[in-house]
Order: sequence, then C-alpha cells, then structure tokens
Amino acid sequence: MNQLTQHSTDGFRNHFGREPELIVLAPGRINIIGEHIDYNDGFVLPAAIDRYTCFAIAATDAAKADFLALDLNDELTVDLNRPLVPDPKMWANYLLGVMERFAQMGKQAGGFEVAFSGNIPAGAGMSSSAALECGFGHALDELFDFGLPDEEIALSGQWAEHNFVGVKCGIMDQFSSVFGRSGQVILLDCLSLERQYIDADFADHSLVFLNSNVSHELHDSQYNDRRTEAARALEAVKSKFPEILNFRGVRREHLDAVRHSIGTIPFNRGLFVIEEIQRVHQAVEALKLRDIAGLGKLLNQTHDGLSRLYEVSCPELDFLAGAAARDVSVAGSRMMGGGFGGCTINLVKKGAEELFISDMAEAYATAFGMELTPYRLTLSDGVHSLDKELKT
Repeated sequence: MNQLTQHSTDGFRNHFGREPELIVLAPGRINIIGEHIDYNDGFVLPAAIDRYTCFAIAATDAAKADFLALDLNDELTVDLNRPLVPDPKMWANYLLGVMERFAQMGKQAGGFEVAFSGNIPAGAGMSSSAALECGFGHALDELFDFGLPDEEIALSGQWAEHNFVGVKCGIMDQFSSVFGRSGQVILLDCLSLERQYIDADFADHSLVFLNSNVSHELHDSQYNDRRTEAARALEAVKSKFPEILNFRGVRREHLDAVRHSIGTIPFNRGLFVIEEIQRVHQAVEALKLRDIAGLGKLLNQTHDGLSRLYEVSCPELDFLAGAAARDVSVAGSRMMGGGFGGCTINLVKKGAEELFISDMAEAYATAFGMELTPYRLTLSDGVHSLDKELKT
C-alpha cells in the first residue's frame, strides 16, 4: 500500500508540479458466493480486499478537470463549462459518469487535478472498476465538502457504469468497495441495501485465488444479455403469478409453469438465480458454524450453475475449478466475478496452499500453454482517505 500511495503521490507531483491535497484508497473486492445475483435483487456475500486504486487529488481555480491515469500513461482534460458526455477513452467514463451523477444531485465539482494508479488486477473479477468509481467519488466528496452519504457514492458508481460505461451491473461491487470491513464479509440485501457483517473465519482453510489471465471486458461481453435473459424469466413468472414481486418469491414449480413459453435459455438463467439465492443463505449459516466442508460444496455447486445454467464461464475457468475440486486439500472452488475469464476462488487447507498453487500452475500450463497468477488476499476496510502523516 505504501508503494502504491507513493507512486500516485509522485506521479501527481511530477506531472502537476505541486503536492496533492488528498490521498484516497479504494479497495477491490472478492465475493464468497452470490454471483450475478445483485442485479437480480437477491443477496450476496462479498468483502473488500487489500488491493486498491489510489487517488492523489487537489482543487484548482480553473474550470477544468485534469486526469492522469498513471498505469496507462494516459491523460485527459475536461472543460467543466461543457456538458459531460462519454469519452472514447473507456477508463475516463468510470470517472466522468460519477461527476455527472453528482452534478445531477446538485454537487457540481470545481476545477481539480487528479492522478491515480492501482494494484487491483484488471479483468480478474476483483472489481477494479468499482474501486475506480467509488474512490474517485469519495475524493470529490471530501475535496469539495459535498457531504454525500456513503450509500450515494456507491450508487453513483453504479450509475456511472450503467450510463457512461454501458454495463448494467448490480450494486455489489460498489457497496463492497465503500462499506468493506477488515476481516469480515458483508451479507448484502441487494433490494433494500441493508447489510450485515459476518466474521470471515474459514477455520483450518484459507482463500487462494487463481487468475486464469483470460481477460474479460464486460462492456464487450454477454454480461448485459444475461441480465435481460434472467429478467425475461422473472417477467413471465410474474405474469402468471401476480403475487410474486421478484426472484426471492420464485420457486422451481413457478419456473416449470412458464418453461415452454420462455424457452430453455431464460429458464436456465432463472433456475440459476433462485438456486443461488438459496445458496447464499446456506453459505452464511455454514460460515457461522465454521462448516467449511459445507461451504465448499456450495462453491462447487455455484460453479456448476454458472457454467452450465448461466453460461458465464470459459474452458480455462472450468478447468481450474474442476482440477481444484479433485484436490483433496480443497474444500471447494468456483469462478468469481462477472465471468468470461478472471479468477477462481478456492478454499484450501492451511499448509497446503503452496503445493496447491504449484500443482495447479503446472496443470494449467500443460493444458493451455498459459501461466496463472495466484493471489493471497486479506479482507480490508472500505474506501478511505489517508491521514496526513501517512502520506509522506
């Protein structure tokens, strides 16, 4: 973290010729279980992690915003007297969208300069995009004394992704980045936005993440299609059973009743959603009881559903999850994130992590001629500003 903040601070100083007024860190996230459930109004079980996007920012008197994307060696200047619109530089839209949403709420940013960098692996399913949105939102909120509730910062990040980036994501990623707590996972109700914190005690197992290094770009993927397909299943059920309001009230027999009218694909999407909502609740109980074997079985079931019913996996992720499931040191494994690439999350017996990583890397290289990247991550606090004494 110190290296990252130093890099962002030095980048700001070297480019803009002065010291930043504010340093902000925004974490990425993992998700224990509940993939693709946030936009389906269910429950999810994520946590913030000790990988961050760091912002160094200062106000100016000019009617412009100067952005410096250090990791991309790219920059952008925006005239604040002109309407904000999506930019050809995709990275900029995560930030411009937040500014536009703030302006719609009457929180118009003045001039500023900002440099940012991060160590969240892009495309790995750890939500570098939400960290970008929420860290920037937090920085603007503090720099200009907007006084926005944290919930609005998270929702503004989601709005930016919907309207400036083009990904119809749920709220899980942004809420994880804003509301994360060290050593805990969040049971988030994605309909009411109520949340509970649960100690992340995995007993004699630890979490190991294996990045397939198959990159996904959600705005170019089938992510939005999955949302539409699941919604089609729900609407058909609601038409036949008016008492049902959302997927929480849907049972298998409801889906069976509309199967022929909606076809196989929407049926499969809906079936995954209702089964996954139940698995989230079962996972919470398993975690509270420290039933790691039970939790692992749920992870395996989730991967099967994501691959077979929701169809957001890929051959590389299926290989990694399948190979892990055959390892006696692994309680459970699944793909994590939006899909089409990224990471698997694995519950591995403590003491066996390094051998597991080595064996998986060798098998993966043999099968695909690619290297995987392992991560051991710590659950962290949400977005925050650094105290002045920590900046130097």
